[in-house]
Amino acid sequence: MREFAADPQTTVHPQTVIEHFGSWNAAKRDAGLVPRRFATRAELVRLLRELGDELGRPPTARDLDAHKGSVPSKSLYWHTFGSLTNALREAGFDVPVGEERVERSVEQGVRLAKKLNRLPKFADWAEARKDDPSLFTEWQVYRMFDAKRGAWATFQYLVRERLLAEGAEVTSDGRLV
Repeated sequence: MREFAADPQTTVHPQTVIEHFGSWNAAKRDAGLVPRRFATRAELVRLLRELGDELGRPPTARDLDAHKGSVPSKSLYWHTFGSLTNALREAGFDVPVGEERVERSVEQGVRLAKKLNRLPKFADWAEARKDDPSLFTEWQVYRMFDAKRGAWATFQYLVRERLLAEGAEVTSDGRLV
């Protein structure tokens, strides 16, 4: 409302807008805008879907920060839905949590290993993600296997075990034969 009143091209007082529409937020909604602090769940979900369509993937907290002004803050999503993950799931995005995340990362690791014909290294993962943003980031994978030593080696071990269970042969140096 302050921005509206301060605009030199504004010819109407904000109070006139409020009297006409019933409230400032009703005026914003009629204009196709979303009130930042008083957005409904449906509006928040719609904005997440639109941002996801624009990005081609589920939005992250970092994406919300980067689109500040055009989408509500991440804290509003957390306050309204309990977490950004809950908001993303309500918006229809496939967002794995807990053991689901570990399982998905191992599946992604198996696919990448088959493509590389060897167990993926940290740098391989970073490179593969440039072409496939649906992959977890290499750091997300690393933190999932937060072993005191060798988080990436732990991940590779699980990928190796899955490959062996599928009948693949994996050499001691991690090559697939």
